[in-house]
Amino acid sequence: MTKGTYALVTFAYWAFMLTDGALRMIVLLHFHELGYSPIQLAFLFLLYECAGIVTNLVGGWVGSKYGLRRTLFIGLTLQIIALTSLTFVDITWQPFVAVGFVMAVQALAGVAKDLTKMSSKSAVKIIVNDSENNEGKLFKWVAALTGSKNALKGIGFFLGSLLLSTQGFDNALYWLAAMLIVVLIISLIWVKGDFGKSKQQTKFTQLFSKSPAINRLSFARAFLFASRDVWFVVGLPIFLHDVLHWDFWKVGGFMAFWVIGYGFVQAFAPKVTGIKPSQKSADSLAQCVKSAKVWIFALSGLCATMAIAVSADYHLTITLLGGLCVFGFIFAVNSSLHSYLILAYTDEDSVSLNVGFYYMANACGRLLGTLLSGTVYLLAGLPACLWAATALTFIAAISSLKLKNSANEG
Repeated sequence: MTKGTYALVTFAYWAFMLTDGALRMIVLLHFHELGYSPIQLAFLFLLYECAGIVTNLVGGWVGSKYGLRRTLFIGLTLQIIALTSLTFVDITWQPFVAVGFVMAVQALAGVAKDLTKMSSKSAVKIIVNDSENNEGKLFKWVAALTGSKNALKGIGFFLGSLLLSTQGFDNALYWLAAMLIVVLIISLIWVKGDFGKSKQQTKFTQLFSKSPAINRLSFARAFLFASRDVWFVVGLPIFLHDVLHWDFWKVGGFMAFWVIGYGFVQAFAPKVTGIKPSQKSADSLAQCVKSAKVWIFALSGLCATMAIAVSADYHLTITLLGGLCVFGFIFAVNSSLHSYLILAYTDEDSVSLNVGFYYMANACGRLLGTLLSGTVYLLAGLPACLWAATALTFIAAISSLKLKNSANEG
């Protein structure tokens, strides 16, 4: 795999994540404005997360068998179809019809996202292995890719709010689809090769045959992301709009600011943790495992502190927004460490299989968080969402204690 091909794959992934963030904000704010309840809003994203579970599992096998180039093209194409399909939604439809249709389209978008993400993140392992003097570089490359894509997703939140406010629902979606069509054409012309294709015949049963290290890391990843989405998907944006009386611009702007900042922290995670690219791979892995155990307990403690403060209504706006910024910082470091570890635990020949399995667990966590977000917020408000985040991070912390310095350790 050449660096030019990798650059094009990364460019396509960046463009995709920009539309992914914009689409989420457009759907959330548009249907909230139409009067949909928090639970109905959560259900709009339910199949999006469910699709991710299946897609990452099966997509890893498809990428291993046929190469990551095909999964990238399929992901971009499905996102274009999803964006244009949503324009068929009619406000005269019965709510259950509209919710069902949007859920189905969001499922398509979920498939698209995870195919594109798996293609790009698996490519990191391949390009680093193909380069010279690659020891210790993996964490730096993974952090840069993960951070940049989340920063762009955050910009997408702001872009979605802007397009919805200025162009309306349908035109906003058309603009996003047009951008991706250009990216797909460029990718079809210049992205070449069968990178990611396994040299050995991959059996479907291998999808579930993982090392103890990968299983533990995937379990921790699931609960880490559930702890974020339990407040982030529905609870926070609705709280900002209904309780703090922020307009759509402010809601989208804050969500964008949070994700952009989170992305920048991810990109600089090696410096935050003190892990240097010049270190030997074994040393980087050992230090990352140690750091992952420390940072996840810090996140759990912060969630508990925030939950107590918000429950007591202690300087609510400052406590909530300031606390969430600190949450984003610690969460970003945790996420970046996990993204490095999954690639460090795997080899190039099985990279798409293991990355697919890992992001399947990630999707399970997002699904759990999405379900809890609407339900918990409706029943007990934002403080309960933060208490739920505390419990979920604690489970992730306990699982992280069993992480080892090698994929083969029991």
